[in-house]
Amino acid sequence: MDFIQLAVPFFILAMVLELIYGIVRRRNTYRLNDAFSSLMLGILSQARKFIVLGVGGWIFAWAATATAIPQWPVDTPLTWVSAFVLYDLCYYWQHRLGHERQILWAAHVAHHQSEDYNLSTALRQTSTGFLLGWVFYLPLFVLGVPAEVVVTVGALNLIYQFWVHTQHIPELGWLEWVFVTPSNHRVHHAQNDCYLDRNYGGVFIIWDRIFGSYQRELADTPCIYGIRGPIKSWDPVVALTHIYRDMFNDMVRTRSGWDRLRVLWARTGWQPPDVRLRWPREKSDLSQFSRFDPEISLARQWLGGIQLLGATVFLVWGQLTPLPDSAYWVWWLVLLWTGVATAGWLQGKSYRTMLLLDGPRLVVIAVVAALVPLNPAAFTFAWLWLGMSFLILAWEHRAAVRDEPVSA
Repeated sequence: MDFIQLAVPFFILAMVLELIYGIVRRRNTYRLNDAFSSLMLGILSQARKFIVLGVGGWIFAWAATATAIPQWPVDTPLTWVSAFVLYDLCYYWQHRLGHERQILWAAHVAHHQSEDYNLSTALRQTSTGFLLGWVFYLPLFVLGVPAEVVVTVGALNLIYQFWVHTQHIPELGWLEWVFVTPSNHRVHHAQNDCYLDRNYGGVFIIWDRIFGSYQRELADTPCIYGIRGPIKSWDPVVALTHIYRDMFNDMVRTRSGWDRLRVLWARTGWQPPDVRLRWPREKSDLSQFSRFDPEISLARQWLGGIQLLGATVFLVWGQLTPLPDSAYWVWWLVLLWTGVATAGWLQGKSYRTMLLLDGPRLVVIAVVAALVPLNPAAFTFAWLWLGMSFLILAWEHRAAVRDEPVSA
């Protein structure tokens, strides 16, 4: 049973309620562009599971049939409670090293790029964590925890982490000593010097207290969210690859063979000395911090919202509809194309550039909608969505033509 998939409707409802609460209290923590970026990354992360099982999945499947490690009984509460606690301990070290080592930070950084902090941030997930993240859960297998138990407690761990991504819940008294809460997780997402790289627990904050990485939220130091090297983009490709790109550039540019290898496992942010001299990556000045928030037309805002809705429905449709393996790749690529194109609109790229990038996408979707057999509800939604998209593009076209400079 996929608990994450079952929880998605509740996630959406919770985000809507948080948005309404913030507006009513005049403390809205949402922006369309940032929320789009977070949710699009979450959509791509969920879709990726249908095209790539993950290295860990293959290894665990092989080990289950090729070894004779005694398995814990699955019908006792002690198994589930023990596995839940041990999983969180493994998660703590995965999370901590995910901040402290470059190759692991490259996968995790997407979750921290948001300069807002709300429930949509919780869904801002990587699509590359499957490459190495499984290594940290090998101890559970060695101990004999059944694979189905690991998968289940892992899903419950992730679901728990959703609710702590909010600014509307204050400190929670004694709970702060044992559990991860909104207050101590806000610290984790902050880039202030006193908060940086703290509070790694998924469910239990006790690991941070034991291993010296705990930091309480300070009343006189408001959290500044985001990363020290802001990407200034809503593009999911940029979000998922920029650290890998920086590492690759450092490895190509350095003259030291040892430093070329060291780039992979070095402390996060490290550069070979010869590279740093010529191509330094400086940290942002938080005293001059300003959120990335390009001004765009109302038509583009509507277009961003409509595309996010369409991508969400398209994700659910793909999850519920059995498709050939090749079709899943097309499905994922259309979602990625949607993320990249919509990010361009929200970043204020020129109308002509965006028409060349996004016009073909809408045509492709229209052709697919015409050729693929759909039930009446899916058919109606697809063509209403396409119609609204083209109408908004026409609206934006009028504004673009109106604003073009008159040639002499």
